[in-house]
Amino acid sequence: MKFRVTGLLLFFILLNHTDASAQRFLMDLVDTTNQMGKGMLSIYERYNRVRISGYIQPQFQIISKEGAETYNGGNFSTFSNNRFMLRRGRLRVDYAHLNEHSDPTSYFVFQFDGTERGVAIRDFWGRFYENKFKIFALTTGMFARPFGNEINLSSANRETPERGRMSQILMKTERDVGAMLTVTSRKNKEWSQKLKFDVGVFNGQGMSGPMDYDSHKDVIARFSLKPTKIRALGNAMLSAAVSGYRGGIVNQGNIRYKTEVIGNEYRMVRDSSSRNYRKVMPRNYAGADFQLAFPNRKGETEFRAEYISGKQTATFATSETPGTYPVTNGLKDPLYVRNFNGAYFYFLQNLGSTEHQFVMKYDWYDPNTKVSGEEISAAKGFSKADLRYNTLGIGYIYIANESLKFTFYYDFVRNEKSALKGYEDDVSDDIFTCRVQYNF
Repeated sequence: MKFRVTGLLLFFILLNHTDASAQRFLMDLVDTTNQMGKGMLSIYERYNRVRISGYIQPQFQIISKEGAETYNGGNFSTFSNNRFMLRRGRLRVDYAHLNEHSDPTSYFVFQFDGTERGVAIRDFWGRFYENKFKIFALTTGMFARPFGNEINLSSANRETPERGRMSQILMKTERDVGAMLTVTSRKNKEWSQKLKFDVGVFNGQGMSGPMDYDSHKDVIARFSLKPTKIRALGNAMLSAAVSGYRGGIVNQGNIRYKTEVIGNEYRMVRDSSSRNYRKVMPRNYAGADFQLAFPNRKGETEFRAEYISGKQTATFATSETPGTYPVTNGLKDPLYVRNFNGAYFYFLQNLGSTEHQFVMKYDWYDPNTKVSGEEISAAKGFSKADLRYNTLGIGYIYIANESLKFTFYYDFVRNEKSALKGYEDDVSDDIFTCRVQYNF
């Protein structure tokens, strides 16, 4: 079979405002449960169900100190405080198959990311639809984890240059290899049809590592309300969800550290019991989020919020989920278990038209909620991985046309003061990003 491919093909028909909002998310971009209709099916048939799309994000950044560490595109080199970089360069191909009744039976996606640092796979998955009840779908491969709002918000449509520090630390690269069951109606009229449930089983380390380093699998679930018009709030659009993550890392040594009370103070306490060997160290998260958008005469005003807390297992130097099992000089590193919490809040406002948008975002991430300030010292076994960070971002977005977008964004980053050397005061790491996005 020969396929005609066109970059101008609209793969989805925007039936209403709800569908337009749904397209902004990594998995909902290709979720036909929100896009079914005769118009979409006729386009599928006409263009043989294939779509090619992509975007690139060249940008310039300047940070307040040479060699600063940052979660805005990676750390700067020792003698550099500014840089040009290609943050993302994506090429994506989608294919849908329909049966003789024009019902979707399967869906396939692959996407690559190319930058000056190399080329990597970003999505490589397939989805199977059942067509008896038309409420079930099974997705397998490498795809976005069904947890939270910001993690699933596509980088092509996200208003901030990067996801927050917490999102990047807990779920680096957003995607993982696994299988996910989706339960939701393919219609979108009754309130019960606006509910969606996703549950999946994943390797755990995501794309930050080349392979799964233990047999333990992580289970992720999300129960959500699709964007719904609330007439009592002036036709505002509301969406919300609760998410859960039950996972862990199998300890390949017998040493575990945990923050506990010794005397009248908290310390990072070593446990070298033989029972720790092959014991699953927890990665358990719980989160809730909502998005509320009020339509204006020209554009809209939107509020978003998300809160996540739980237990995270990582290492002494970082609370980031390891992509490979941590090893130093051939010896297994001890694992560190910390209680954490974090949140983010967005305020988005169109400025007289949909072409201009003001963005303000505040987020925090506290990797160890049991200690703060002067309690965090090397003598008590703590490190910079235990420091809380607060970030205030302010930006302006100009959408020149459907294929061209400009972003100007400044992050005010503040770490808590501690007794750690070099972190007695706030470290200089504020950063400004100027980005151009081209897409087709």
